[in-house]
Amino acid sequence: MSATWSVLHEDERLLAVAKPAGLVVVPARREEPDACLRRVVERERGEPLWVVHRLDRDTSGVVVFARDAGTHRALSLAFERHEVRKTYLAIVRAPPPAAHGVIDTPLHTARKGKMRPAAPGEAGALASSTEVDLVRAWRLPLACPALVEARPRTGRQHQVRVHLRSIGSPLLVDPLYGGASRVTAADLGLSGDEVLCARLTLHALRIELPVPGAPAPLRIEAPPPEDLRALLAALDAADAPES
Repeated sequence: MSATWSVLHEDERLLAVAKPAGLVVVPARREEPDACLRRVVERERGEPLWVVHRLDRDTSGVVVFARDAGTHRALSLAFERHEVRKTYLAIVRAPPPAAHGVIDTPLHTARKGKMRPAAPGEAGALASSTEVDLVRAWRLPLACPALVEARPRTGRQHQVRVHLRSIGSPLLVDPLYGGASRVTAADLGLSGDEVLCARLTLHALRIELPVPGAPAPLRIEAPPPEDLRALLAALDAADAPES
């Protein structure tokens, strides 16, 4: 685990926290039940919490818990109706084909808990849609990584990761989907052998939730954690024009 969790927002109905990479939201099979974000937060806060959505173990960012059963039902329904807007930051190996686009590739379950793009007309395919915007691109000696915002319109497992890979822009670090388990300066053609990042380069930046009776959705944001900020700074420094 790269860091501890922290509170981003709380009110009488919900609690939003910043999840660190390396920590599961709910108990994982064959692991200690108390070693998950929900149990850790419940223990430290001294209150029961209801899970309404999840992030992958190695994804950091916003996670929202309900503080009562009624709020859990309302938020779960909002997720089911696609009324919740989520924005991810992803550092990828190559820029997407266009500065703005929508990936509508259906997904299908694969072996070992993975997902894959479905074949045309394949039975069991799951409709999936992700909006992608290019934020920044870098030109380095051995790579052209990029920073993108991804906004999934559906909530399939590993959707952002598989969709980005399907357009030739896989995450810079993602061992589950064919990438490296870490990225070093040498991997990018830079001097030195420093490890620039050893975690999934995906961060749940923002979530916008409908709030009954409120004129606008509740917007909660988790700034990128220190490790991703350091990676972005290293990419900026490497791509800076020489004076």
